[in-house]
Amino acid sequence: MTKHDFPKIHFYDQDFVDIYDKTWAWIQDCWNSGGSQSGIEGKFFSYPESQVVTQADAILSSFFLVYSNRIFQAHPTLDLFYSRQEPNGAIRNAYDTSTGAPIKEKDNSEGLGMPLFAWAEHNIYHKSGNKKRVKDVLPILCRYSTWIDSVFKKANGLYKTPLSATGMSNLPRGDAYYAMDFNTMMAINMLYMSALADILNDKETSFQYKRQYFSLKTRINSLMYNAADGFYYDINKNEKQVPIKTIAGYWPLLAEIPNGEKAERIIEKLSDPKFFGTAHPFPSLSVSEKEFDEAGRGFRGSVYPYLTFMVIKGLERYQRWDLARECAIRHVYFMLDSMNPEPPANTKGDSSAPPHHKGILWEAYLPTKEGPAKWTGKPAFPRPQYLTFDALSTICLTIENIVGLSISLPRKTVDWVIPNLEIMGVENLSLKNNMITILSNKSGRGWEIQMESEKLYYFTINILGVKEKTLPIPSGKCSILIDKL
Repeated sequence: MTKHDFPKIHFYDQDFVDIYDKTWAWIQDCWNSGGSQSGIEGKFFSYPESQVVTQADAILSSFFLVYSNRIFQAHPTLDLFYSRQEPNGAIRNAYDTSTGAPIKEKDNSEGLGMPLFAWAEHNIYHKSGNKKRVKDVLPILCRYSTWIDSVFKKANGLYKTPLSATGMSNLPRGDAYYAMDFNTMMAINMLYMSALADILNDKETSFQYKRQYFSLKTRINSLMYNAADGFYYDINKNEKQVPIKTIAGYWPLLAEIPNGEKAERIIEKLSDPKFFGTAHPFPSLSVSEKEFDEAGRGFRGSVYPYLTFMVIKGLERYQRWDLARECAIRHVYFMLDSMNPEPPANTKGDSSAPPHHKGILWEAYLPTKEGPAKWTGKPAFPRPQYLTFDALSTICLTIENIVGLSISLPRKTVDWVIPNLEIMGVENLSLKNNMITILSNKSGRGWEIQMESEKLYYFTINILGVKEKTLPIPSGKCSILIDKL
């Protein structure tokens, strides 16, 4: 097996394979270096057209870079932020890559970003098995969490933050004071801080964050969930709900906040055309809201791949593999149908513009038909080839939800959920020092799964939600006949 290439995917629709391959080629353009005065060492992942690197770049890119077979490392951009932690624990949302200085934001003076570093690090650990990294980063993340608490946590246990810290600039929120999505992100942070401490067998730290998580979970459920509407809302200064349905209402799934009944009521709105069940899943604002715009207009209805990724990962928490896969496939089809062979308007005639390899992925999409979203008066929106968002779909969702593989290197496990029998799989995927291939195919003996590995690992297959079996897979080549399971 080759050790110096990206893993290959196999899927019955070759367009999915092609865009997956092209994305890896485009990612090479996103590795940048700091200016001579920046103090930034090494390469980092960010949008090529920008002199700014953001927490979103660092956190979200790590979820697809872990699949590069270590050709592209997932951690350097995260380390750029950690190396700039201030004595009080603060890590700012964005830095100028030419000077290394934090970007001062008028409506976010503290430079607060989405607090999801622990989620990213937990995922990196399961794809790399690097326990030493967990030991190195946990103290940094503890200081960061303490800083957020000291500045933004109020007496009622909730977090009052600038709404821009949620990353959703023009989302209509009424008189929201406590943002439901930021508070839920803090619950996600606590959940994964506890999990990182468990990896190190640090029981005291694990218990501390678990207790904080359950306390915040209780507050979110009691104040932000509306039983009549079956949805989570922001609340105002008087702790009254602001009944505007936005995609932010799905962060609680990722944080495992709703019980089964509440989750079902939230999830059913993803298929309802009156709410979030648009042709291209999922709009950032419910169709039922008066400010919903079919043109997208930023967060007034645009489909953002990173938010679709968030919803799909939330569906996984409640074992809704079928809906997660169906929506991931529809989402990538719309991305494919929206690719334009022409370069974007702001790069025409510019010989320095990066080649677009016969097609463009976009920062945001129309919710009801194919094509990039639109925002009158904002010609730079949406950004072309914004891979921080797009590669989450064309690489991460493709491997994890469309092909259906879930990998944990520390556990030496690969889980494969196959909702229907199709020709698909992954070839030459590196599990640290173990290259594996898993392919389903139809032979004269019926459907079989062909596997190749250099070392022993444990393989769990779930077929159609009916058959499930865990098998030790030895080194070398072997195959499993599905009819014999």
